[in-house]
Parts: sequence; C-alpha cells; structure tokens
Amino acid sequence: MSAEVFVLPTTITGEVAAMPNASACPLARVPRYDVDGFRRLVIGARSRQRRVSALFGHSLADRLGLVVVFTADDDGLVELARTELDGTTFPSMTPACPEVHLFEREIAEQWGVIPEGHPWLKPVRFEPGRPATRPGERPAVGVTDFYAIGGGEVHEVAVGPVHAGVIEPGHFRFQCYGENVLHLEISLGYQHRGVERALVGGPNARSIHYAETLAGDTTIGHATAYCQAVEALSSAAVPARAFALRAIALELERLANHVGDLGALAGDVGFLPTAAFCGRLRGDFLNLTAELCGSRFGRSLVRPGGTRFDLAAPLVAEMTTRLDHALRDTEEAAHLLWDTASVQSRFEETGRVTAEVAEQLGMVGLAARASGLHRDIRTSHPAGWYRFAHVPTSVVSFGDVFARAFVRFLEIKRSVEFIRRELLVLPAGATSSRVPELQPDHVSVSLVEGWRGEICHVAITDSSGRFAAYKIVDPSFHNWSGLAMALRGQQISDFPLCNKSFNLSYCGHDL
Repeated sequence: MSAEVFVLPTTITGEVAAMPNASACPLARVPRYDVDGFRRLVIGARSRQRRVSALFGHSLADRLGLVVVFTADDDGLVELARTELDGTTFPSMTPACPEVHLFEREIAEQWGVIPEGHPWLKPVRFEPGRPATRPGERPAVGVTDFYAIGGGEVHEVAVGPVHAGVIEPGHFRFQCYGENVLHLEISLGYQHRGVERALVGGPNARSIHYAETLAGDTTIGHATAYCQAVEALSSAAVPARAFALRAIALELERLANHVGDLGALAGDVGFLPTAAFCGRLRGDFLNLTAELCGSRFGRSLVRPGGTRFDLAAPLVAEMTTRLDHALRDTEEAAHLLWDTASVQSRFEETGRVTAEVAEQLGMVGLAARASGLHRDIRTSHPAGWYRFAHVPTSVVSFGDVFARAFVRFLEIKRSVEFIRRELLVLPAGATSSRVPELQPDHVSVSLVEGWRGEICHVAITDSSGRFAAYKIVDPSFHNWSGLAMALRGQQISDFPLCNKSFNLSYCGHDL
C-alpha cells in the first residue's frame, strides 16, 4: 500500500471552499463575504444540512477576520468561508443559529468585538489581557452575571467551582422550584491556559506537547488532529503503518474512557459490582496503550510524519489475547447494569436530550449519537487509516442516561473488533517520515473522532509558513450546552448522574 497521503482538489462553489478532511488549500481560495452575506451563509447552514464545526477570529493587518468551518454528516467534505470586520460590532447570528452562541461569545471575549443582538453575551474563559465585552470591564475569573428566574418559591443552588474529590473546576448555577430544575447555567474558564495563542508562531518543539495536553484523557485524539493539520500544510507522506498504529491507539483511548465511564455511572447510582469491575478494566486498556509507547495516556506516540514507536510482532499476539480477556470481563460487568432493574430505573428517562435539541445545539460525538444523530467523523469524514478500515456508527435514539451508557457499550465492542482486525493486517514498513516546511498562506482543517466526539483543529499559516492562527474545538465545547438542557425538568439530585453520562472536559473547553 502506498505511503502517500491522498490529496483531493479543493473545489470552489459560489458559496464555500470545499475540501476533504485533513487537507489544506491556499487561504486566498476561501471565498470572502461581506458581513451580511457571511451572516446569511451561517444562519442558512442548517437548511443546507450543514453544521458549524468552528467559527473564530484571527488578526489581519488592520482588522479582524472571521472564518467559519461547516461540516455535514454524509459527504466527507469540510467547507470554509470568511469575512472581515471593519468596526467593533457585527450582527449576532445566535438568535437564528443557536449552535454558534458560544463561538460568538468567545470572539467577543478574545477580540473585543460585539455581536449585537446576542441574547446572553458574557465571558467564556475570562481571558486575561484580552479585550472585554464591555469597555473598561475586566471581570475576575468566575465573576459574571447569571440568569435568574423570579418567583417567591424559586430558589438558586450554586455548585463549585471547588468540588469534593479530585475533579476539575467548574461552576453550576441551578434555578429550582422545589427539587425541579427549571434552568442550569454552566460557567467554566477557571483553568484557561491560552494554548491557541501559544501555538501561534509555531510549529516548534513545544507545539506537539501543547496538543497532547489540551485534554489529558484525549492525548491521542488531539495529537492526531494536530499532526494531520501539520501534515496537510506540509504535504507530508505518512507511512501506512503509522496510520494504522494511530488508529489502534485512538480506539484504545476510546476503550479506556468508555469503560471507565460505565464504572463511574454505576458508582453514581451506588451499584458497586460494575463500578469495581470497570475501575480495574480501565487500567487494563490503559496498560495496552502503555505497551505501544510506554505511556498509559499515549504521550509521545503520535508525531508529525507518523509515530515514534512501533509494535513488535510478538506483542501483537499478546495484545490480542489481553484485549479479548478485557472485552469478556467488560461485557460481564456491563450486563450486570442492563440486567438490574434498580439501575435501569435510574438510567431510563433521566436527562433526556431530544434529537431536535441536539441538532440545534450542534452536539457531537457519543452524546449526539445517543440522541439519534448519525454523527461520527470516522465514517463521515474518514482520514488516516479510517479511509481503509470501517467502524460502524453506534446510534441510540432515547437521548437519556441509559442511551449515553449503551452507546458506550456498543462502541466498546466495535472498537475491540476494530483493533483485533487491524492487528492482524498491520502494514509493513516504516512508522515515520520527514515533514517538509509548511506552505505559506494556507489553511488546513483536521477532524478526528475522539472518544467524546468531534475534535476540530484549524491552522492558518503566514507568508513565512508559520502558524498565524490556530483554532481548537474540543467536543466538550459543543456539548456543555447539551448537559444544561438535559437537566431541565429533572430533579436536582439527578445532576451527578447526568453530568457523568456526558463526562465532558473542563480543560478541553478552557484550553
């Protein structure tokens, strides 16, 4: 099998530049709209069966540029368009296109331009040293206005940002009538590190380490997305064996997290047998990743041009045996959940998100698939080894805690099948290749189906081939709003269970 990266041409329609996932094109070929035309394009995305994977600002010589990335769930292409702002305001698209509400708040926070008409404009990450959404405003981290519901018997419950146990910081503000949750507002940004700004001027020796630590439980996913972006901009030829090893590592990452989440969900309803089993089994899958590269989380495995480590033939048979044993034990632990009525009474009809709401919010990954959306980058926008090896998409329509748990179980079985199959047919040859210099004045889009869902990296190079802008969208960025909607009409005591059923990343959102 050829080691060359397949490069398909970028097509320009009257509306957008369309290109395959993990490819690049000259920035000049991305159509530029006036502000009104750009707005119409974005709010019309859903009517064209498109969704917004990224919307972000980047600095031009004397103004701010905006770039939007559209994707569909069935055609394998990413679409780009752009505009330039002359002033400090632009008309908000959120009222007509709710999935961009966080993107617009982020643009306002980072660049000091106001999306006029945005229904709830407030900080996303409380970025230090950046323009505020209102002149002279420099709020401390976490200090902001919260939505409040009036009424004599309505009360407010504030949780976090400091939580019991070892957990990342996040603030949750509930508006309740008795035990019933009327509204949940989620405020994050307590551990913002400024990774996107740190990547500008790269790539350099630290860039891959920033990618690997964007969300520690998604090391392989984010590192792969970063490497695909670099390889697209440099036209690097990645060996087929490296593509296969990356895919195996990505599925091992999915397995470890999905198994851990099943155990955590069991623990949240006090069902200790599955909780105990899955705690151990998560370690078994993490140890298989360690066999690949020496790190249980996959650090140092994925690098631009391929992988740093190879898989020796004797280890292939051992990994297959250990994988089969871990799957057998995982199935037994999971069936304890499905066969226990008291567990199912807590899972079923709890924290339901309908397909319509998931679509409007632009939800991705397992949370979207649990609401009935056929949304999986491995099948809709395959890159790397997924162009040759298929993983069936696991979809359940109920949209509740049970659905999110059961999608995990289905994906565990299919990921094991995938790894077992690919270990038997690993291509021969090298695992890395040289990465040329990046092409100047280009843009690349890289999508990866991480274990939580769609990871999106967008890189724009300057005239010298360095990163002029680098945008990262973790799947949690799309899905935190889904968790807020899942709590509406629920008992406040259901929050830990709903929260764990999404298991979103704080640091992946905060960057």
